[in-house]
Amino acid sequence: MKAVGYRRSLPITDPDSLLDLELPKPVPRGRDLLVAVHAVSVNPVDTKVRKRAAPPEGEVRILGWDASGVVEAVGPDVTWFRPGDRVFYAGTLNRQGTDAEFHLVDERIVGRKPSRLSHAESAALPLTAITAWELLFDRLGVAPGKRESGALLITGGAGGVGSILIQLARRLTGLTVIATASRPETEAWCRDLGAHHVIDHSRPLTDELAAIGIPAVEYVASLTATDQHYEAIVRALAPQGRIAVIDDPKTLDAMPLKQKCASLAWEFMFARSMFETPDMAEQHRLLNEVAAMVDDGLIRTTVGEALGRIDAANLRRAHALLESGRARGKVVLEGF
Repeated sequence: MKAVGYRRSLPITDPDSLLDLELPKPVPRGRDLLVAVHAVSVNPVDTKVRKRAAPPEGEVRILGWDASGVVEAVGPDVTWFRPGDRVFYAGTLNRQGTDAEFHLVDERIVGRKPSRLSHAESAALPLTAITAWELLFDRLGVAPGKRESGALLITGGAGGVGSILIQLARRLTGLTVIATASRPETEAWCRDLGAHHVIDHSRPLTDELAAIGIPAVEYVASLTATDQHYEAIVRALAPQGRIAVIDDPKTLDAMPLKQKCASLAWEFMFARSMFETPDMAEQHRLLNEVAAMVDDGLIRTTVGEALGRIDAANLRRAHALLESGRARGKVVLEGF
């Protein structure tokens, strides 16, 4: 089968940083689905793993987590899917990735593909939808329903997670949704997705919040540049407020939160699949719910740019775009 992977951790400008490969077709076991991959999207985790995790000498690592495709075959213990089913999912760090014609994935983290979306549009959603959902409802502890009051600040609202988080918070809660963006096109993107307010994260956050008449927020989703914004986030947080973080700050001092009796949580959507937690199948249920919301017209895909077929050259372009920090929404690729 065709696949794209790497043998050494190299800068994305190096032509060997991602390579076109021919590999054996995998065989499903246990609760595995063998999925014929039709489309993938690229996330910051792809670039981080490529730069930090070189495979053992003589081996290759296939990247990619988001995928949409069709079930080709199933393992003997599979009960929820059968060949021919159209699916979408976000994979796990413990296995080879989705940048391949065929991919193995545990059925407990797979959902049924939204029927009204193409494979490329569907591939943009799983990882960010799971992250946004878990962050909002599990980590920040927001209760679904319009009775929730207060404000949610989303730093980096135009990125992949921010793009779906804006929609979920606007559709499923009564929170005032405040996104940050620093360019006219990303500000417009956030407003179009449903943000009540968009403020500029290149300026002091407390000044920007004061300008819209919201001096303190009850919830913060820190999606990017947490190191840079943390001090301002703590100042802007209301007493007994909550912060959830998804990026990789070098240091994060929780002590400034003590006076406000505030909470700090990490969201890492791979935790359930990495440790095969008892509630691992929550991601199956969650993705099915997201698909239903898409099909009901409540939320939409977050595709920002389509870069063509799945090959090494196009994936290098996708990684470079993400590393530039100028991506809007999700970058997708389709077909081999």
